[in-house]
Order: sequence, then structure tokens, then C-alpha cells
Amino acid sequence: MPYFFESTITSLSIVAPIFFILFLGYTIKKLNWVNDGFVDSAAKIVFNIALPSLLFVNISKSDHDFSKYIDFLIFSIFSSMLFFCFSFLIIIKIIKGSSIQGVVTQASFRSNTAIVGIAYIDNAFGNQTLALAALYVAATAILYNIQAIICLSSGTSKFTLKSTKNLVLNLGKNPLIIAILLGHLVSASSLSTPSILYDTLSYLSNLALPLALLCTGASLNFRMMKKEKIPTWFATINKLIIAPIFFTFTGYLYGFEGSELGILFFMNAAPVAASSYAMTKSYGGDATLSANIIGLTTLISSITVFTGSSILKMAGLM
Repeated sequence: MPYFFESTITSLSIVAPIFFILFLGYTIKKLNWVNDGFVDSAAKIVFNIALPSLLFVNISKSDHDFSKYIDFLIFSIFSSMLFFCFSFLIIIKIIKGSSIQGVVTQASFRSNTAIVGIAYIDNAFGNQTLALAALYVAATAILYNIQAIICLSSGTSKFTLKSTKNLVLNLGKNPLIIAILLGHLVSASSLSTPSILYDTLSYLSNLALPLALLCTGASLNFRMMKKEKIPTWFATINKLIIAPIFFTFTGYLYGFEGSELGILFFMNAAPVAASSYAMTKSYGGDATLSANIIGLTTLISSITVFTGSSILKMAGLM
């Protein structure tokens, strides 16, 4: 019984701070303390400056031998591809309408890894695991975009060479991926970051997760969730229950435990990424449904993460 309470308290310490900051962001938006312009500007600061600083600082100063984790990264990529295929085939059989099928499929795999996933892992394991988590973010960011093109363009005429070329160029200019690559370059070489630059980036990295979570909370619009309830709930269950079980169970069978198994769980139990909304709109999908799923998964993920992390903790796997 004492171990049960210990596991419960540990899980609460992972989930509660993130939930409260998301709720705070939603509240200050409802009180009109911030407006859409502030949220958009702050989100740009997070994406282009604060989060890249966080990832670079943690990777460049990491003493991990990342070659030991190649097996983990390969497993993560192939399991993500397998889950995508499984979800896509099931969804096109169950849900009618190509514009809805693509949105629900994307919601099944596209986690908010860079913000909420990183925040969960930081709370669960501390800074020492963020470097490996950043590698997971980089690998899946590329894969998520490729998979999104496939499912969103299925049954439409939106799949063009130009749109795909633009996506590849945007990936190449992605500040998060650039920061991760630069961090590994510094970590793997004898290069050292000048102390003034490192201190500056450290200050900015401290800003990343709180501001990112506030922006995520402020962006939620639950009034839009009144429409298309069945596809919304189907996608939410697939994202927050089926996906974490699939990745955690297959990872356990493969032999992962501790922080590696934790990364698989937290990253795939995170809510749907806000970027899925923009991509849905650009490919002519059901943008309202996408917004519904983002809102509902963000609201409920705290419950599923708390439950899942408690089980893993009590089982001694994390």
C-alpha cells in the first residue's frame, strides 16, 4: 500500500504542474489578460528561440554515448510506421469520408512531443533524459510530416510536388531540428560553447516549457467541440489509450525499460500536436474536427498519463 501511494504521488508530480500551467493559459485567455496576437507572438518565440535553446543546451552538455541508443531510435521509427499503417487501415474501414479519415489518422500518431512530451519527460526523469528525448523528437518530426502527407492527401488532389517540396524545405529550416543537430555536433566534438553564449541560452531555455504550455492552454477553444463528436472521441481514444499501450507494450517486449520505456510512453501519451491543425487546413481536410481533437486530447491527456505512469511505476518498469 505505501508503494501504491508513492507511485500515485510520483505520477501526480509529473502530470499536475503541466495541467495547471495549461489551465492557467486557458484562464488568462478567458479573462482577456492576453489576446490572440500575444499567443501567436509568444508561440513564435517558443518555436524559434526558447525551445531550440532548451534542446541545444541539454544535448550539447550531455555525457550520453548516443551510439548506444541507435537501437532505440530505429525501434521508435519502425514502431511509429507500423502504428500509422495499422491506424490508417482501421480508420478507412470504420470512418466514412476522406476529409475525415485523414484527420483522424493524423491525430492517432501526431503527438505534441516537442512541448508536452518534453515537459512530461523533464518532470519524470529530469534534464539528463532530455537529450535522448530530443533525438526522439527530431526523428519523429520528420516521420510525422511524411505520414501526414500520405493520410491527408489520400483521396484528394492536394498531393503535389510543390507542396511536398515546400514541406521538405520547411523541415530543413525547422529550428528544433537545427538545434538538435548543432547540439550533437558540439557534444560529439571537442568544441565548447562560450560561457556567455551558454548562459544566455540557458536563460532562454528556462523560458521554453512554461511559455509553451501557457500558449497551448490559451489556444484551446472548447466551444468548437460540439460538432463531430464520434470522430473526435474515436481519435481521442486511439491517441490517448491505444497508442500509449501499443508503444509501451511493444517497447517492453523488445526489452526497453526505465527512461527509454518512459520516453515511448510519455511521447505517445501526449495530446495531438497543434501543428496538425495547420497541416489539415493546407491539405483541405476537416479543420474543425482537427481543432476538436487537439482540444479534447489536451484536456484528457493528464488523466491517461497519470494512470499509465502510475501503472508503470508500480510495475517497476519506469
